[in-house]
Amino acid sequence: MAHLADQIHSMGLKFGMYSSAGYYTCGRYPGSLGHETQDAQTFADWGVDYLKYDNCYNGGQAGTQMFSYNRYDAMSQALNKTGRPILYSMCNWGEDSPWNWAQTMANSWRMSGDIYDSFSRPDVRCPCTGDEGYDCALPGFHCSVLNIMNKMASIQSKTQSGAESDMDMLEVGNGGQTDDEYKTHFSMWALNASPLIIGTDIRSMTSATLSIYSNPAVIALNQDAAVSAAVRHWRYYVSDVDEYSMGEISMWTRTLNNSDVAVALVNAGNKSREMNATLAEIFFDNGAARSTQAMMSYDVYDLWAYRMDNATATNILNGTAGLLNANSTTRYNSTAMSYADGLAMNSTALLGNLTGSVSPLGTLTATVPRHGVGLFRLRAQPAGMKKRDEL
Repeated sequence: MAHLADQIHSMGLKFGMYSSAGYYTCGRYPGSLGHETQDAQTFADWGVDYLKYDNCYNGGQAGTQMFSYNRYDAMSQALNKTGRPILYSMCNWGEDSPWNWAQTMANSWRMSGDIYDSFSRPDVRCPCTGDEGYDCALPGFHCSVLNIMNKMASIQSKTQSGAESDMDMLEVGNGGQTDDEYKTHFSMWALNASPLIIGTDIRSMTSATLSIYSNPAVIALNQDAAVSAAVRHWRYYVSDVDEYSMGEISMWTRTLNNSDVAVALVNAGNKSREMNATLAEIFFDNGAARSTQAMMSYDVYDLWAYRMDNATATNILNGTAGLLNANSTTRYNSTAMSYADGLAMNSTALLGNLTGSVSPLGTLTATVPRHGVGLFRLRAQPAGMKKRDEL
């Protein structure tokens, strides 16, 4: 295994490992419960960089926060004692409210039952909807994108730098959702600072899939130094429901490290619609219409406007793409320059397309497709700047 790790590292990649805080893994192989010190040292000796630590066959050592804390803390301490930096990805499916205690031991924690490749379809095996807030006794599995997204709303404050809520692997490219649904899925995982883990077979990835996974303007939200999840300011049910009787719209925001604000207008209704958000709503936590922020003017950048075209994506997949143009609007080299530095230099690939502006106490408006998202970055205009065309 150490030789395999060396080969992986030689390609500039990281080496991930899987185990479970149970007597067996979910695949019924030996787990690490009771063998944390031995297994952690073995992982370190092999050169492991990332550990996903699951929750199957835990012998009933769950049901209270302290039970689960002790079980997962044993591996955390064992990993730290090895002296090797290993990212610790806790995966207890949101059982026993890990958002209350995992920050002191893990780099991320799963906050829900397992995802599956559906945007909105409810499944009895994922009994909690998010309306329960923290009180979800059975996380289950076969949870839809919409289900997991709404569960994040009540635990927004728990995400912090180095300790993030993991909304589970991305389903983008697996074939169960439309292109607009996959864009919404990727956008909301990025906006909520969830780990972005490709969950499709990259050997058969399509150009459309690659262009979603590699959108630098959306990834820049995920990698923003002001690590936090998004605030859902409102959510309304709509009459145009889909085939699963699901229909709602919502508005989410996140304040970024450079004081820009990301806004997501999510249309989970069954038809395209015009959606809007006032600056008073966007800056509700700052004092709404009375806030200094709501009384300013903003440039509005569309973060999906410069999505990579299929021809470029196909060339990348075929290995025939040319060198990255420094002025590219669709690709970005974060190894050469960090996202923070790129934004400071007004990189178009990270900012997106400037589509207009919003005046003081004005309204952001966008036409959002069925099961789609309008994703924007708002940047305050300098005082005295001439107003652009308003959205």
